[in-house]
Amino acid sequence: MPTTPDTIDRTSAAERRRVLLRTVRDVADDLAADAIARDRAGRPPTDEVARLREAGLLAALTPPAPDRGTDWRAGCAVIRRIATADSSIGEVLARHYVHAWSGRFHASRHQADALEEESARAQWLWTGAFRALAPDDADGPDLTLRPRDSGHVLNGSRFVDTAVAVADQIVVDARCAVTGDVLTVLIPPGARGVSIEPAHDRLGQRVVGAGEVVLDRVTLAPGQVLGRRPDDEESTAPFTALAEPALRLALCHVGLGIVEGALGEARDLSRGGRAHRLPGTDPDLFLTYGELASAAQTATAVVDRATEVMAQALDTGARLDDEEPAGVAALVATAETVTSKAALHITARVLELADAPGLDRFWRNARVLTAHHPAAHRLRSIGEHYLNGSHRAVAATFH
Repeated sequence: MPTTPDTIDRTSAAERRRVLLRTVRDVADDLAADAIARDRAGRPPTDEVARLREAGLLAALTPPAPDRGTDWRAGCAVIRRIATADSSIGEVLARHYVHAWSGRFHASRHQADALEEESARAQWLWTGAFRALAPDDADGPDLTLRPRDSGHVLNGSRFVDTAVAVADQIVVDARCAVTGDVLTVLIPPGARGVSIEPAHDRLGQRVVGAGEVVLDRVTLAPGQVLGRRPDDEESTAPFTALAEPALRLALCHVGLGIVEGALGEARDLSRGGRAHRLPGTDPDLFLTYGELASAAQTATAVVDRATEVMAQALDTGARLDDEEPAGVAALVATAETVTSKAALHITARVLELADAPGLDRFWRNARVLTAHHPAAHRLRSIGEHYLNGSHRAVAATFH
C-alpha cells in the first residue's frame, strides 16, 4: 500500500517509524535517480521539497509528540539516508528538522505545542540562521527589531543556508534596538517587506536553495517572537543550549550521507569494471577500500555516540542540569571533527578510484558543508572542555 501523510498520522508511534523508514527509502531512491542532473542544474529545491511534502516527510520530521513527530534518533537516520542519495536535500531536511524544534528551544511549552501542531498539519518547511552578537560587537547587529504597538518591526538582512525561497518559516535572532535583548523570531517569507536574493554558482550543495533574506520594515506579531536569547552561555537555559549543537550534529549526519554515497557509488563502479584500477583481485584496491571503509566506520561510530547522548538530553528536557549541555557539545564537536576529516579525505580518494560523470559532486558537497567550521577552533574548545570541564558550550559557528 502506498504511504501518504495520512497513513503516517493514523498509526501508532512504532508503526509510524516503520512506515517512515519505508517512505524514506522510496524517496531516497527517487532522489538518487536524477541527483547528477539536478546538481548540474543547481536550481532551488522547489520540486525536491514537493517530493518531501508529498511523501509526508516534512510533517513527520517535527519534534516527537504522542500523535505526531519523530524522535531524535529516527530523525537523524532519515536525514542520513536522504543525504546519501542527495546531500543538498539531506541538508535541507536536517535544518528543517532542527529548526522545527525552535518552539521547544526558545518559546513556552504552550507556544511550542501550537507551532508543532500547525507545522505537522500544514507540512511547513522550516529553515533559519542564527548570529547572536555580544552587546559590544563593533560591527553591530545585521538584524534589528524596534517595538511597535503590540509587536515589532524587523529590518536588515541575513544569509540563510537552505530553502530561503521555498521555506514556510524562517527562524532568526535579532537584537532589539531599544532594550538590547536578542530575540528569536519567526519570519513568514511571504510577508510584506521580505525579499529573497538567491545564491548562484555555488561550488557544492548546489540544490540547497541558499540565499539572503532582506527585511525592510517587516511587521512581526507577538506570536512571531519565540523568546529572548541571552548573550552569554551561563545565562542560557540548559535545554536551550542544546539548539546549537543539535544543528551541528544533524549536519554531521549529512556529512556521513556524503561519505556513504561516495563510497557506495565508487564501489559500484569498481565492481562493474569501469574503474581506473582492475577490480576483483587487485590487492592495492582492497587496501584502499579497507582504509576508506575504516575511516567511514570510525566517523559513524563517533557520530552515533553523539546522537545517542543528544537524544538522551533532549528526552530529559527541562530537567537537564547546567553541566550536561557542555558535555553534549564537546561530543558533537568531536563528531564534527572526525566527520569533516573523513568526508574530505574519502570524497577526494574516490576520484582516484573511478572516473565517472558526477562523482566529483561528493567532494564539492563535502567541501562546502565543512567550510564554515574551522577544525583548529573546534579542537581548542574540545581541549578546554577536557582539561577544565568548562561549563561553556563548545564554540562553533551556528548557521
